[in-house]
Amino acid sequence: MAQGKDDHSLIKDSGWSYHFQFTGIGQGHGHFHSPYAGRNSLKDSSERAYSVTTTLFLGRKLWKGASLYVNPEMAGGKGVSNALGIAGFTNGETFRIGNPEPVVYIGRIFLRQHISLDREHFEEVEDDINHIREKVSVSRITINAGKFGVADFFDNNLLSHDPRSDFMNWALMNNGAYDYAANTRGYTYGLVVEYVIPGWTFRAGTALEPTYANGPDLDWHYRKTNGETIEVEKRFTLHDHKGTLRLLGFLNTTKAPDYNQVVQSKLNGTDTSMDVIYGKGYGGKKTGLGISADQEISRSVRAFFRYGWNDGKTATWAFAEIDNSLSGGLRIYGIGWNRPEDNIGLALLTNGISEGHRNFLNNGGYGFMIGDGKLPNYGREASAELFYQLKLLSTVFVTLDYQYVAHPAYNKDRGPVSLLAARVHIQL
Repeated sequence: MAQGKDDHSLIKDSGWSYHFQFTGIGQGHGHFHSPYAGRNSLKDSSERAYSVTTTLFLGRKLWKGASLYVNPEMAGGKGVSNALGIAGFTNGETFRIGNPEPVVYIGRIFLRQHISLDREHFEEVEDDINHIREKVSVSRITINAGKFGVADFFDNNLLSHDPRSDFMNWALMNNGAYDYAANTRGYTYGLVVEYVIPGWTFRAGTALEPTYANGPDLDWHYRKTNGETIEVEKRFTLHDHKGTLRLLGFLNTTKAPDYNQVVQSKLNGTDTSMDVIYGKGYGGKKTGLGISADQEISRSVRAFFRYGWNDGKTATWAFAEIDNSLSGGLRIYGIGWNRPEDNIGLALLTNGISEGHRNFLNNGGYGFMIGDGKLPNYGREASAELFYQLKLLSTVFVTLDYQYVAHPAYNKDRGPVSLLAARVHIQL
């Protein structure tokens, strides 16, 4: 569209980007089978919980190829059972909530710089959340530095990534085994560099880890503790339908202790605390990998797939107590029933943990999310999620969501549990 005919050209070409989101989620479950429970168990009685986040996304062009982004955010509420008792927890918005009372904070503040490698061929970047409208070279290096979410850049599956508008399960919004660096609210300070050429993106990032597992503060002893990630992304067309494949690898160095060593210390009586949340000292290593794909099948149907694995030797430090995860699903858009911006989502998910992690839990250990006091009958945590998202107004979306979780926290003795949720999402 020519600029003279674009009613929003003054805003789009002003060098500013303004966006806003509000997301409120109410979720609950009924009574389920539970012969015993521990400190981190999902409550077996009926309960309900509500969470809310609001975010203002501000962006400003600085100089050629450079822009600054600032995201003030407010979060409050909680998840059912305070987001405990399910490894692939069922409300992805609650990882931003450290305190049930509404709190205002700066979620992101980062600088982006594009460096052109091809001065003859360009593509248009539309005004969007944390993107200003600009032309960029089709071959470029992009540097992002500051405070952000590592998942803003890595494992960014187009169909299953944002709990505000996609699936709500933690292990569906990201690779469940990807223990990416983040504080309680999901943010960190770091650097991500991307090399973009037609059809491909190669990215690498480094970021600060929290001072303790799922802690609110970040550890600035960077030489001793950090999270490193690399990813290769391939964009392709299959029978005129777009698709993307991503391969990811990561290495974390933290204070996370070795599960087997913690159990052995308890059994020989040298340390009975079973402490993995605060750790004993630097040097804990965790390596992992991930595969993620999304594919358009037809105008109205799209599919996705994810697999994640980490070595499971040291304690989970930042994201979810999952050592391997496999998921897949469909998004069906309402073109066939004249509601093109409505959609149905259906996904299946299975999570597992390492032998050392199981042994730790069975000996009475607690992580920051799960722990029933014992685990005599291990089973993979299997989940299904189904939702319908309705576009109510031009900027308002309402979603009804159902999730079924078998073997919550990998415990065959407890559950299964069904959870119902309603979500309201406003985006401007």
